[in-house]
Amino acid sequence: MEPKWLAWAREMQAIAQTGLAYGKDVYDVERFEQLRALSVRIMSEHTGAGESDIVLSFASEEGHATPKVDVRGVVFREGKLLLVREKSDGLWCLPGGWAEIGLSPKENVVKEIREESGFDTRAVRLLAVLDRLKQGHPPDARHIYKLFILCEITGGDAGGGVETSEAAFFGESELPPLSLGRNTPVQLALMFDFLRNPEKPALLD
Repeated sequence: MEPKWLAWAREMQAIAQTGLAYGKDVYDVERFEQLRALSVRIMSEHTGAGESDIVLSFASEEGHATPKVDVRGVVFREGKLLLVREKSDGLWCLPGGWAEIGLSPKENVVKEIREESGFDTRAVRLLAVLDRLKQGHPPDARHIYKLFILCEITGGDAGGGVETSEAAFFGESELPPLSLGRNTPVQLALMFDFLRNPEKPALLD
């Protein structure tokens, strides 16, 4: 369970951002700016991060507030799952990251796999769309939807990238320490279940 203050601060930020996008009255705009500033103060008080950093990562977006999208590539070879080691924490995860403007989900995941693992792939099918808030991840200020997309290797060789140090394949019983902010043991078990049951329908939170 995430702390209540985090959920409240996230909701306050979303209300303020949407209000600033559609507000016309100068007094309403001022109130929404005050609400956004209060959400930043709450985050700063409870995390110890500086307010300027929080504004950049948490309260800097404009327009109607919507969840962010994280794409993850699910690649199997000989019954083993491709994982990459993150330089930031030294832990392992499915290759992937934030969806980028101008690219489709398939294009995004193929790009992420190539950049993080060295493999060229082809996106095959969507396996799951999961709400990070419902998946047992560590708390995060952002609301995130996670797209898990099955891909097939078409070329390339295992290697690292700008954000990753190495790539390797692991069996279900030999998984390395996982970067829990990016993927959980339950999610990887689900991916292996898709391998065993290829007709399993896509999951949706």
